[in-house]
Amino acid sequence: MADNLTAATAAWPKGSIPIADLRKVEVFSDLSDEDLAWLAERMEERRFQTGEFMAHEGDPLNHLITVLEGEIRIQRGTGTDEIIFTVTAGMITGLLPYSRLKNFGGTSRAVHFTRVAALHRDYFNDMLHRMPQLGQRLVSLMADRIRETSRIETQRDKLAALGKLSAGLAHELNNPAAAAQRATASLRETLETVREASIKLFSKQPLTAEQQQMIIGFERKAQQWVAPIPADPLEQSDREERLSAWLEKRHVCDPWKIAPALADTGVDVPKLEYLAEKLGEPVFSYALIRMASLLTVGKLIEEIEISTRRISQLVNAVKEYSHMDQPSMQYVDLHQELENTLTILHHRLKGGVNVVRTYEDGLPKICAYGGELNQIWTNLISNAIEAMQGKGELRVRTAHELDRVLVEVGDNGPGIPADVLPHIFDPFFTTKGVGEGTGLGLDAVARIIRNHHGEIRVVSHPGDTRIQVYLPIEQPKTPPPAE
Repeated sequence: MADNLTAATAAWPKGSIPIADLRKVEVFSDLSDEDLAWLAERMEERRFQTGEFMAHEGDPLNHLITVLEGEIRIQRGTGTDEIIFTVTAGMITGLLPYSRLKNFGGTSRAVHFTRVAALHRDYFNDMLHRMPQLGQRLVSLMADRIRETSRIETQRDKLAALGKLSAGLAHELNNPAAAAQRATASLRETLETVREASIKLFSKQPLTAEQQQMIIGFERKAQQWVAPIPADPLEQSDREERLSAWLEKRHVCDPWKIAPALADTGVDVPKLEYLAEKLGEPVFSYALIRMASLLTVGKLIEEIEISTRRISQLVNAVKEYSHMDQPSMQYVDLHQELENTLTILHHRLKGGVNVVRTYEDGLPKICAYGGELNQIWTNLISNAIEAMQGKGELRVRTAHELDRVLVEVGDNGPGIPADVLPHIFDPFFTTKGVGEGTGLGLDAVARIIRNHHGEIRVVSHPGDTRIQVYLPIEQPKTPPPAE
């Protein structure tokens, strides 16, 4: 796609920009009339109507652009509403002297009628030689722009990562929550069955003290008996069929409901025959319905306990993962942090990822920003899962090396291509499509590690990719390197 500014240069009148318009721009405000006239003669004016594109993302960037009137909105991605920043009248954008940018980093569009003045890069050397004071100002402007862009990108990446983690966590929470809800509904229905069976058992026919004790004792034993673990589902099905057939012969109501509950315990036909002989009909039938219902109640309660325990584990993992209610710099247990991250990402591991942990015993806690470290582990583990396309071996290893610790995240995926490897820590570099990944690139990971006075290394071959993070046990008292 051609550079809109370059393509239109021939149609732009030169020297038609009033000096008064340039003097309104803060960077040019104290220049002499002669210097302003020099700029005006070499600048090219372009006018954009509301909604008109000034340039598209990826277009060649060859001009320093001064907005004289109106407003330009710069967005990233086609058809998205993601605004990088907005440039209004009196501001400078585009290519700046000493900048290594070659292409527009976003799509630029006029918010309403906009008039700009563009100075081609061919005039930069002459401009800086004639007006050296502009050099420092434009370099400062470039530094401010880099900081602001980095801040916006980092914030966007963190929000994107948070959104993906939240979606995964919601999925993980929904499963046990739905299971607990189903178990609760079944429990309510089963308790009603217990109540009805108890009324029939104890009211329609008087029971002797011996019968009452036998029924209660059998119920307690049934809950304690452990059924033999079937070798396969067919064996379990055979147990249910044998019990169901026997119950039908005894004319017990709804044998298809009672048999599965009995099959899950150690209750078998000989035990039932003994109970039937002692109780007689119809006491035996009502007692069996009540007993099977009580066994089902116990099973449902166990399901609710398991589900709510899973929810509690997830909530606790999130709390520890985010380091809620804790000071920023603290001593963190890396093994616990890694396990919390694996818990948060569990929904992505269930498709066929085998996690191999090699944790060194007695690994010391390290002084760090726990929340930031978890961003590292989330990104590295997510990248490994994506590299393996959701199926493979994820290896997490820790080690203690003198005054620092090592955390290594590896996978048996295809490896990082040789032409990509040198660029993986470049700002905003990615090989993923739109919407893929956590949103937090390896440049952000490297920045967090540098802020912790650590080091990151990458070793990658087909079938063996390892990213190694070295972190000091104690943080030095000197401030971290400036970004």
